Amino acid sequence: MAVGLFILAVIIQLATVLAIFLLSLSRVTGSIVAIIAVVVTAIISPWSLILGIPILLLCLVLLVAPLRQSLLTKPVYKALAGAMPSMSDTEREALDAGTSWWEKELFMGAPNWDTFANYPYPQLSAEEQSFIDNEVETLCAMIDEWKIHHDDKELSPKAWKFIKENGFLGLIIPKEYGGLEFTSYAQSRVMSKIASRSPTAAVTCMVPNSLGPGELLMHYGTDAQKQRWLPGLAKGEEVPCFGLTGPEAGSDAGAIPDTGVVCYGTHEGEQMLGLRMNFSKRWITLAPIATVVGLAFKMHDPEGLLGDPNKTDYGITCALVPASHEGVITGPRHNPIGSPFMNGTVDGTDVFIPLDYIIGGVENAGRGWRMLMECLGVGRGISLPALSTSASEMTYLSVGAFAKVREQFKISVGKFEGVQDATSRMASNTYMLEAFRHLVTCGLNQGGTPSVMTAMAKYYATETMRSVVNDGMDVVGGRAVQMGPRNFLAIPYQSIPVSITVEGANILTRSLMIFGQGAMRCHPYLFDELQLLQSEDKESALKEFDTLFFKHLGYTFNRGAKAFIAGYVGGSNDAPSFVDDFTRPYYKHINRLSASFALTADMALGLLAGDLKRKEMLSGRLADIHGHLFIATAILQFYEHGSKSEAERLHAEVALQNSLYTIQEAFVSFFANFPNRMAAGVVSFVTFPSGRIFTPASDELKTKLGDVFMDDHEANPFRDYLKTMVYYNTLPDDVSGRMEHAYQTLLEVEPLWQKFKKAEHKDSFEGLTFEDHVVNASQSGDITEEEAEQLIRYNGLRFDSLLTDVFDEHLEVAQERENPHSLENAVHKLTDYAQLKNDAQARNGTATNNTVAAADTQEQTGDANPDHGYESDGDVKMVDEQNTVEEIRGQADFDESNPEAEALDPRYRDAESTLNQRMSYNHSLDKADSDLPNHSDLTSTKTIAERAEEAKDSKWQDGLRRDENDKA
Repeated sequence: MAVGLFILAVIIQLATVLAIFLLSLSRVTGSIVAIIAVVVTAIISPWSLILGIPILLLCLVLLVAPLRQSLLTKPVYKALAGAMPSMSDTEREALDAGTSWWEKELFMGAPNWDTFANYPYPQLSAEEQSFIDNEVETLCAMIDEWKIHHDDKELSPKAWKFIKENGFLGLIIPKEYGGLEFTSYAQSRVMSKIASRSPTAAVTCMVPNSLGPGELLMHYGTDAQKQRWLPGLAKGEEVPCFGLTGPEAGSDAGAIPDTGVVCYGTHEGEQMLGLRMNFSKRWITLAPIATVVGLAFKMHDPEGLLGDPNKTDYGITCALVPASHEGVITGPRHNPIGSPFMNGTVDGTDVFIPLDYIIGGVENAGRGWRMLMECLGVGRGISLPALSTSASEMTYLSVGAFAKVREQFKISVGKFEGVQDATSRMASNTYMLEAFRHLVTCGLNQGGTPSVMTAMAKYYATETMRSVVNDGMDVVGGRAVQMGPRNFLAIPYQSIPVSITVEGANILTRSLMIFGQGAMRCHPYLFDELQLLQSEDKESALKEFDTLFFKHLGYTFNRGAKAFIAGYVGGSNDAPSFVDDFTRPYYKHINRLSASFALTADMALGLLAGDLKRKEMLSGRLADIHGHLFIATAILQFYEHGSKSEAERLHAEVALQNSLYTIQEAFVSFFANFPNRMAAGVVSFVTFPSGRIFTPASDELKTKLGDVFMDDHEANPFRDYLKTMVYYNTLPDDVSGRMEHAYQTLLEVEPLWQKFKKAEHKDSFEGLTFEDHVVNASQSGDITEEEAEQLIRYNGLRFDSLLTDVFDEHLEVAQERENPHSLENAVHKLTDYAQLKNDAQARNGTATNNTVAAADTQEQTGDANPDHGYESDGDVKMVDEQNTVEEIRGQADFDESNPEAEALDPRYRDAESTLNQRMSYNHSLDKADSDLPNHSDLTSTKTIAERAEEAKDSKWQDGLRRDENDKA
């Protein structure tokens, strides 16, 4: 009995502590509740004081300020202050720059789903949609990316003129200055569509709308500077670039050696106070053609000429300088891995500029780093993710078409499970990217400068794009590795390292920026605590720290309690109002993982402190957790606003499982490598008490998605949706349209094609070539004349879509590719295999009934045979004179023929090949929009029969060597 009461009392005490943490009771309220629980349980069982006394003592310390501060606050403050590295002004500005949005909710471990549900889903205005449907469509149609890459090495003058005159360089500039003032979502959509046609054109349009000075001028420029530059930038009369990086400063842009020293000098004939500039910038996009250059440099005033003799070093400052300014050197180009967008150098030695060239005037001297972190961070969340999404979507469309059209081992390559392992990954990743784009631009549309979210967008979008394009290269294989104007994958593949490197190298972004900056911007207490730890007024700081620190502890224990409960019963049921049966479990998982992340992040920050800055592998894993929590919510939001079809659910399910599994594995790896093994073990037990709970997508699920990847229209609405996001066409001579044209044609004839190929694979038809088999099937009545025409036409398109380019010996000029299987050339693929076989059987005494039938049939040929264009009275009427429907159809009447015999007779075969060639015209009589050759095209020179007759005299006929002594 006593033991039972003791156990009951201890359980009550522990439950009380857990409830205090779960309810987030204040320090005072929680302490009082705990004291009451100890007293009550002591009455139940005095032995419970074994645990109760330590609780009582802790509560007394927490309630009595002098005790609390001397025993807890001061030691903690001293230990953390010693562990924190000194922070430069640049680092402080970077950490303090920007705002936070939905990523903060996920970081804090208790996402508010009502807030999430009320986010306005990004949509285009009528003006924005019209611009994409017209101006962007027109620009895409006039661009040939192969010609840009291989021949011109730049955009054509026509494209440049169109870009400038139609506002492509002023998408973000307010209308009062002549710009278009599009939303972030519209800007992303514009860049995506251009990039789907030409990465070169997309980068050209991207820079002025993200990395260029326009953004800085709009937020920080003086009125005079805005009036001077923004109208010209909006109209394309001014072409901007921004010089930040250099030989000694890439990812560590804060280490730039470029300087501007305050001094007196002469400008336009006047003596004035200004800056003597020395700079050497590299990798600056649009620099070779820029008319105005933004410059980041470190500003110094050694003589105190600005009025403050105690302030000599102002820090990073931004200025705007005309490219024509004396001493500024632009023009030399870089060659960024073969991508011919304008990229080059900006140099200057002892260049004097007025102080009013500083963006925002002298008042903004030294604020350059914060300006860059906020404004360029916004661009980081739009432009490169848009380009990445576009590349993935074009890869989805093209590779999906290829996977269905291309056949190996008698089936479409997309049906092989090994291929589906890749294509299902491509499909789910592309779905994720489109979802990710929507949530990120949703946040940007609401204003603010969420630097952590945009860092996530840049890193995970470009890395995911790399995976999609790499998978696409694996699936397409040889068709993708041969460069040329037919290759739809090589240029995006070649450009991948540019996206990975620019606007913050991906390794740096993941290892340092996402979690490092995320902890400062998203944690409710950390940044303020850090400021207090580095304060010079220690006494005042200690009092504030005492309050913040215990709020921080309460927050940590609350998340720990939530994670502990979730580990046994699952996450909370909190979810948006639009939750359904499919999405509900995922919201529970996110609630659980978010609480676990908050606890784990606090453990890392508390135990490693400043060392976490150097533990980049650990920081990178925390970044993956935070990033994929955001991505999972993006997928759920996008699914809610989508078709909710079975096909889309498959995309979302695989994408969600991938994110959850990635989060779990990041947790596991983090705990396995955390230096404090005891702490890692405790937190690991709290967050994952039963071990791993998520698995990758099953083979069955990937197989289903791999099948859907090759579908279109109602079978895969997501593919139809993607067509609206990119420059989509089905032109048979276009780099992307060629494969799509073949694919769409296959969808039209697929039942017939599959039926025919199955029969063909069973050796049901005589002959050596596909065309032989079609003719034989037509003669046998297995297919109609129109079906035969459809098969030959599709086979020609299929073959052409799979052709790779060939060049001259110097790889300069792509050669025209002949398609031997086109409808016009199909006759040349017919062989006399059946005749040779028949003759051999006759010589060997193994003649079949077909041989006898052939002899009987030959007696019926001649003037009475309408298939040869003869009238019954023996008068010859030429083919081009037969223009009535009855006459033409009469030529394709095989009801009275003997197909088995005719297949063995060259005279019949020649006639049949002519008729197959002319089927296009026969059936186009009822087709107003037929794109098949007209009648005159088929008869303007020599008939197909005449050409086939000439071929008989060749030593080589239809791929079979004809011996000169062969009398057959």
